[in-house]
Amino acid sequence: MMQPNAIPHADSTEGSRTPLFSFLAGLMVVLLLAIAAWWITKQVYVLKLPGGIPGTALEFPLWAALTGLAGNLVLKLTRLHEFVRPGVRTELFLKTGLVLLGAGISFKTLASAALGSLLQSLIMITSVFFFSWWLAGKFKLDDKLRAVLSAAVSICGVSAAIAAAGSVLAKKEQVTYITTLVIVVALPLMLIMPLVAGALGLPQEVAGAWFGGNIDTTAAVVGAGTIYGERAQQIATIVKSTQNALLGIIAFLLTLYFVTVVERKPDERPSLKIIWDRFPKFVLGFLAASILYTLGVIDGGKGTTIEAMKNWALTFAFVSIGLEFSVSELKRMGWSPVIVFLIVTVFNTVLGLIVAWLIFGIALPIPK
Repeated sequence: MMQPNAIPHADSTEGSRTPLFSFLAGLMVVLLLAIAAWWITKQVYVLKLPGGIPGTALEFPLWAALTGLAGNLVLKLTRLHEFVRPGVRTELFLKTGLVLLGAGISFKTLASAALGSLLQSLIMITSVFFFSWWLAGKFKLDDKLRAVLSAAVSICGVSAAIAAAGSVLAKKEQVTYITTLVIVVALPLMLIMPLVAGALGLPQEVAGAWFGGNIDTTAAVVGAGTIYGERAQQIATIVKSTQNALLGIIAFLLTLYFVTVVERKPDERPSLKIIWDRFPKFVLGFLAASILYTLGVIDGGKGTTIEAMKNWALTFAFVSIGLEFSVSELKRMGWSPVIVFLIVTVFNTVLGLIVAWLIFGIALPIPK
């Protein structure tokens, strides 16, 4: 005779297995799409694109996101999207990649371009962030979305969006929305800015500083510099790396502001514990990895195992962003974030050109 608890026990077992199967299936989908994205990246690397653009300028985040979008469409058509969702761990992949990113960023870069790079970064980050925050408020955007958008467009794109999201506890959909905008806008800028710099006759150093301070993704910064010249590429990379190195400070300030101002309840006295609980701990991992790299304890530079791990983690992340992309969520948020992002990008571009020229062209030129 079947025991009274036999069926419930069987149901419990099946219930416990289903999430595991879904998790493994989702993880396998992400892995296969990531492999496909890397294969596409390698094929494009060897190409010479129109306008003399090197294939290496179109880095893996683009192909990973597009591959993820393709997978998203197929999974929704086959009604498997919800089944594999447990294995699509966008946040985990992004945070892992960001920590490993720190292992290739040396605090010595703050001195590599002398005072100019740090001065430009502080001016640009402060000006663009507060302009973006003000404008997003005028468009009545949610405070968390304002923070993620402002950090992304003023600091270093996707990495800053992730750090800001952790600081203010933003929704995953908001991060996906902003990171999508970052990638979509960075690519045209990578092609347009070198052309404008050439038309204006900008020196290599000024052009590189402009690219590094304005374009939101490191890959697109390097691509723009590559198009314009070797010296421009070097300066652009240094300026962007300086902005990246300031990421931890911005994340802490955002956490402090949201705890003490935005989300503070009447008569509540924010404690250090609340600030610590809210602070995105993965940023500490980023800073720790950067310090170890600066001291020579670890090496996450070009061609290292750590760099490969970082690239794979970020490839998984961008694939997952594509898989989680939701047209309905974009419709729900409306066009306001897009309009704000584009206006701030124009502001960032014009201000960045002026600041780069004043610092690297007049006040603190870098010796050749």
